[in-house]
Amino acid sequence: MRSTSRTVLVIGGGATGAGVARDLALRGVDVTLVDRDGLASGTSGRSHGLLHSGARYVESDPIGAEECIEENRVLRDIAGECVRDTGGLFVQLEGDDPDYFEAKRDACEAAGIPTTVLDGDEARERVPDLSAGVERAMAVPDAVVYPSRLVAANAADAREHGADVHPHAPVEGMTVSDGRVAGVEVGGAVDARIDPDYVVNAAGAWAERVGAMAGVDVEMRPTRGVMVSVEYDGLGPVLNRCRAPDDGDIVVPHDSEVVLGTTSVPVEDPDDYPTEEWEVAETFAECAAMLPPVADAPESRTWWGVRPLYAPDEDERGGRGISRGFFRLDHAEAGVGNLVSVVGGKLTTYRRMAESTADLVCDRLGVDGECRTADRRLPGAQSASRLDGFVAEFDGRGMADADVVASPDSRDAGG
Repeated sequence: MRSTSRTVLVIGGGATGAGVARDLALRGVDVTLVDRDGLASGTSGRSHGLLHSGARYVESDPIGAEECIEENRVLRDIAGECVRDTGGLFVQLEGDDPDYFEAKRDACEAAGIPTTVLDGDEARERVPDLSAGVERAMAVPDAVVYPSRLVAANAADAREHGADVHPHAPVEGMTVSDGRVAGVEVGGAVDARIDPDYVVNAAGAWAERVGAMAGVDVEMRPTRGVMVSVEYDGLGPVLNRCRAPDDGDIVVPHDSEVVLGTTSVPVEDPDDYPTEEWEVAETFAECAAMLPPVADAPESRTWWGVRPLYAPDEDERGGRGISRGFFRLDHAEAGVGNLVSVVGGKLTTYRRMAESTADLVCDRLGVDGECRTADRRLPGAQSASRLDGFVAEFDGRGMADADVVASPDSRDAGG
């Protein structure tokens, strides 16, 4: 391998990694972003694409809910065609606990999440195919995010401000000397040893493996979840079942399809795990309880994603339905002074995760620069075709929005 030198190496080209690279580049830091595959090829591109209002976890994590509604508003301002403003409904079906509905509404009010309560008939006016068993619903400012576009736009802005962005560049090893990462061997498109001043581990569910290369523990507890996209035209708002988070309780609208999700099953290896048919069947059945026509809707594609959950938090809180907060792990305490890992979190809060991480990096490097990512519009935000061009350039087309993001061939043909 040849040798090169950069200041900050960001490992992981999902939303958080691309967001960190963008934030640092806008502060004038010299950045290289690498991912072993195309950008958004991990968790970001295999999500259900819900832009949270914060209502889903508001009872168990009010601080996280406040972060979600704040970042929801930021992304609507800066992300343009990466976001579709649909609104959302939390629906209460016959047999669902009405006290849970009331508790969620009260928690939303306390967190600053606006709500409107609809009776069953009013809810069916908004969604004519909504189940007759829906007794009432609560409207919240959920939306849809197209992660392939979002990640690519962040990477493009990072590059416009001097960053090097390398998909298909796997990290193959690290050299740690005198309490610091002295060198990182990167294969594929880079095929070089990078000698960074600082390293950001934003590898998501794979963060434990990256940390191990530097001799530090990043205890991850990934879980898999299935998403199924089916043909269904005309759903307006995101649908959420108003109960404690469980299997098959989200329906996310696209143009002529909807994404049904999801399950939560622990996995040992984020690259090698079983996919069970019962997860698909359960997701269909539970989502059809809210929107009956999806039970027989033609299936377009099915995929599983892996959540980058942090094990100590999972152990403390006890599993599904708890916080999806993020954790910034400064490994100086473990003897590696120029390495930070950022894990957990949600796609909705990626920008805030990136800002927190960039703050730490700049503090360690003595960089005096303000975060600008909340106010600066992403490049191409008002042009779907330009965003899709970035996606193609970074090989970032993921499963979550494959029906929305134009393929290179269709774009070249004027599609």
